Amino acid sequence: MNKDDEIYVYYLISQNLKRIRKSKGITQEQLAEASTYSVGFIMNIESNKYVQTFSIGTLWQFAKVLDCDIREFFEPLDETHNS
Repeated sequence: MNKDDEIYVYYLISQNLKRIRKSKGITQEQLAEASTYSVGFIMNIESNKYVQTFSIGTLWQFAKVLDCDIREFFEPLDETHNS
């Protein structure tokens, strides 16, 4: 993936969202219920095959539900962060 492509930021956030969510033991269904977004929307965000755009407000809501700092979604990916 080209880090200079604006789509990369969505990929970066999606991988970190999945990692954080799993580390908290929260399913996509639980995240959907707590955040009022649909399971399909969350699945699309976390997908490696589909680019789902979303707002900063959505990211803020996920950070609230996951009890994490919003900046965690922007952590660089490495072999320990890839899922």
